[in-house]
Amino acid sequence: MRARRCQRRSAHERRGSSPRLQDRVVVLIGGGSGIGFEVARRVIALGGSVVLGGRTPSRLEAASARLGEGARWQTVDTSDSASVEAFFASIPVVDGIFTTAAEYVVGPMRDLDPTDAASPFESKFWGQYRVVRAALDRLSSDASIVLMSGAASVRPPAAAPAYVAANAAIEGLARGLAVELAPIRVNAVSPGTIDGNLWANRDEAVRAASFAQFSADTVLGRPGREGEVADAVIHLLTNGYTTGSTLYVDGGYSLR
Repeated sequence: MRARRCQRRSAHERRGSSPRLQDRVVVLIGGGSGIGFEVARRVIALGGSVVLGGRTPSRLEAASARLGEGARWQTVDTSDSASVEAFFASIPVVDGIFTTAAEYVVGPMRDLDPTDAASPFESKFWGQYRVVRAALDRLSSDASIVLMSGAASVRPPAAAPAYVAANAAIEGLARGLAVELAPIRVNAVSPGTIDGNLWANRDEAVRAASFAQFSADTVLGRPGREGEVADAVIHLLTNGYTTGSTLYVDGGYSLR
């Protein structure tokens, strides 16, 4: 597998320069909205192209149209290994991966049945695991994988132990894959509370209370923005000497 991947020399190897995004293909599952879409905009602006994935064709089609000729899309369900394999079958070479697609239930151990408690692992952890595994034979020799964790991994905001553990496991997965897949780079990005698509349709009172609490608990005193997380993802996609790390884009929440 390793020999097959390394047969393709990357664009930056041919230029003899540090890795950038010119002429590179980045897969963004969950890229039809929110942070994933902001990453897509930046990849295209830097000369790359994106393949958007997700479960909702209308959302993906609309996002692709907004992004222009540097984007294409196809549906994928990260809970289904066959769907993920089929998604990558039509992508010859992958230079970058970032997955934000996940659905799960959070809450105290006392309140959740085992199925709901396992949902952050099944959707967020195993979903990303399936994506990386399906892409292995298509990764360029200097590809970059960015996993999506969350600041709850180091500072639980409330009683949600399975969710906390799933995020910590994702950061551990990044470290383990960085060793196994080198020289391919694997890192994680760990956002705090982000004012954006995820919160846009939630009850305004709940949103305001959550933002106020996070602001009080954070060194910088405010929620983050989707573009700030996207900037961090671009850094991890392009920095050629960072691997096995977690970048906390949380305004200092994890420091308190």
